[in-house]
Amino acid sequence: MSGQHSLKILQISSAQAFGGGERHLADLANSLAARGHEVHAVLRPNSPLGGELKLPQENVSTLPLRNALDARSASGLAKLVRLHQIEIVHAHMARDYPLAAYAVRRNPGARLIVTRHVLFPLNRLHQVTLAHVSRVIAVSHAVARALRAQGLVAPEKITVIQNGVDVRKIDDARRRFDRSEFCRRWDLPANGALVGSIGTLTLLKGHEDFLQAAAKVRESHPSAFFIISGTESAATQEYRRRLEQLIQQLGLNGRVRLIGRMDDISELYCALDVFVSASHSESFGLAIVEAMAAGTAVVATDTAGAQEIMEEGSSGVLIPIGAISGMAEAIRRLLVDGQRREELADNARRLVHERFSLERMVDETEAVYTQVLSEAVRLAPSR
Repeated sequence: MSGQHSLKILQISSAQAFGGGERHLADLANSLAARGHEVHAVLRPNSPLGGELKLPQENVSTLPLRNALDARSASGLAKLVRLHQIEIVHAHMARDYPLAAYAVRRNPGARLIVTRHVLFPLNRLHQVTLAHVSRVIAVSHAVARALRAQGLVAPEKITVIQNGVDVRKIDDARRRFDRSEFCRRWDLPANGALVGSIGTLTLLKGHEDFLQAAAKVRESHPSAFFIISGTESAATQEYRRRLEQLIQQLGLNGRVRLIGRMDDISELYCALDVFVSASHSESFGLAIVEAMAAGTAVVATDTAGAQEIMEEGSSGVLIPIGAISGMAEAIRRLLVDGQRREELADNARRLVHERFSLERMVDETEAVYTQVLSEAVRLAPSR
């Protein structure tokens, strides 16, 4: 935090499942706190973020955060901003934007920042909500283009800050990693290829495509084992059951493991021979970057987010969205060509270190906070 004063920052998220956006928030909040800023967070009760935030217990509060019209939560946020003299209110989910905006309107000394993690269009009502936003941070150029196309926010208020990953933490995990021990602990075959996909259990992530590709890969690689790591936010767990049924239908019983969420996902990235992102849409693709940082060869669908991260044929393999046969063939080729896997993995690791470090992401976010506060001082009416 060289040359900067400590900021009072509030991070807000009503997330009920842990995905890339939540990893982003936790890494950002923890890093800002480590730099000496006073960081607070407001979450839903039983939030999956609770165990990821390394903040003083008294700095983490809970509110219902039910929806954009939750008056009780809006009032609670406003009181918290006033109590702690918060300077930056940073919201990460669209349903939280109106609540954060209300809190800032009630506290003129605070400034509103929102991060847009997804490509889905905002509701037209957000034009009012974001009328006085200081910055909208887009996690990718694709998200920024989508925001500009909607025209709900002045283009000059949109800033691209691509996601970053903790490369030092992942490097440390690689140095310590013992594949035999990992396989023993998770009851996985010690021999044979491991192919995996990591992401929230939703239709959009393309897990069904991945399973169908896995069935094709098994025809030539019968010892291959497939892993899906991720959780489903819906209480019914309907999508997980759907995947379990598909595993049976494809004859993949005993060859696929749905392992939910892991405490240290870096271990899984290190264990995999090939990481697959089968998403139908990705605004950025944090899991892709994490896999690349771990030195794992990546096969990914040609989403807008993946295009920004990977260099086709150099740091990974891009395939058309929904191309199950193409996915299977790309996996097969990498499984039989260890030299090619290693070449892609080495290039990918270098690329992540150069462009997608957590430190760079935090630097750029910190600079946005400082800039909007400086703008507020310049625009303040003189007495």
